[in-house]
Amino acid sequence: MAPPAARAQVFEPKTFELANGLQVLVVENRRAPIVTQMVWYKTGAADEVQGVSGIAHFLEHLMFKGTTNLAPGEFNRIVARYGGRDNAFTGHDYTAYFQTVSRDRLDSMMRIEADRMANLTLAEPEVLTERDVIVEERRQVVEQRPSSRMREQIAAAIFANHPYGRPIIGWEHEIKALTRKDALDWYARWYAPNNALLVVAGDVSAEEVRAMAERHYGPIPRKAVPERVRPQEPPAVAVRRVELKDPRVRQPSWSRAWLAPSHARGLPGVLGPEMSDALDLAAEIIGEGPNSALARALVHDRPLATGAAAAYDAANLDLATFWVFASPRDGVELSALEAAIEETLARIVRDGVTGEDVQRAKRRALDQAVFARDGAGTAARAFGVAFATGKDAAWVESWPQRIAAVTVDQVNAALRAILRQEGHTTGILLPRPGS
Repeated sequence: MAPPAARAQVFEPKTFELANGLQVLVVENRRAPIVTQMVWYKTGAADEVQGVSGIAHFLEHLMFKGTTNLAPGEFNRIVARYGGRDNAFTGHDYTAYFQTVSRDRLDSMMRIEADRMANLTLAEPEVLTERDVIVEERRQVVEQRPSSRMREQIAAAIFANHPYGRPIIGWEHEIKALTRKDALDWYARWYAPNNALLVVAGDVSAEEVRAMAERHYGPIPRKAVPERVRPQEPPAVAVRRVELKDPRVRQPSWSRAWLAPSHARGLPGVLGPEMSDALDLAAEIIGEGPNSALARALVHDRPLATGAAAAYDAANLDLATFWVFASPRDGVELSALEAAIEETLARIVRDGVTGEDVQRAKRRALDQAVFARDGAGTAARAFGVAFATGKDAAWVESWPQRIAAVTVDQVNAALRAILRQEGHTTGILLPRPGS
């Protein structure tokens, strides 16, 4: 039998659906008199048409530029006047908008969020100005940051066919070509109540939320939404290597990425989606914190690296990636560090992790599930990502049980399946000589 922490639910949500297809999920949290409202749309950068990259993120910006009832910028001003905060973000699989306010302002937040779900208007000058803003944003967050440029290039290399290889913000030359018509077409295609999830978390009951949601979102008609059809990635059979030199680099770095299953999709011929929880624990064991296998081998036992880590995020509608990172100490050649990393990974594959390693990782993971209850935003994000990537509330709530059930044999099988793949992509980030 699983321990009590594993049997307990994480958020205990209440769910219902409006007649127009809007899914609603409520997480009651009475710790403070505040609420977070999030609206998630099942569309993101990976749904874009080839050659029109960045339109999902562009529309996210334009959603603040006015409706038939609100002037440009008025949405933000209303939230600020109520002492709240609001923002939005775009991923490859979703676009989300949120506000955090005192509980007595939730009705007003629903009114204005529902308004822009149905009544967006875009003036040409607003569109052109915001397009320039996004071009500058790309320059600041990508072009001026060597590590961001490197991640972008690795993604383009590891995903040879899938749109996850395109940057969410878009390629600069394609952003500059985006038009008002592109934005309105995207809005008309994907923004509908039957393609959205409303999550409300905080000091509110499901009954209160239902009444407000029926009043504000209920009148919006459902509409036809296209099926999400994406090209899939062929088997990775060739080793790929990306090297970037930039005068702003002060600390060289090494990284390697392998294709991996997500929670929703398996990696054909390699590993199924049911092994994603084992991979979560595997990444924790080999690369999380100063006592991880990589840190012990490369930072402590053999002082070759200033840091070493692993990462895996399975929250994708399609394939995911499994990463290993390291940065060399002064005087250590990247080739020597790479050889040591490969030796360490080969040893992990050969010898495996231990049952004690897995139990420690489980305890840390289950502790995180307990702490997750404290933040309204944590709940809203967990359910929103799951919804956008083909999962439901029951799947989120089952996470502690799934983690508790993972065996050491599954963790080792998952690690071996991923790390033995030959078609990985390696990234080398270096300072430009003479800089």
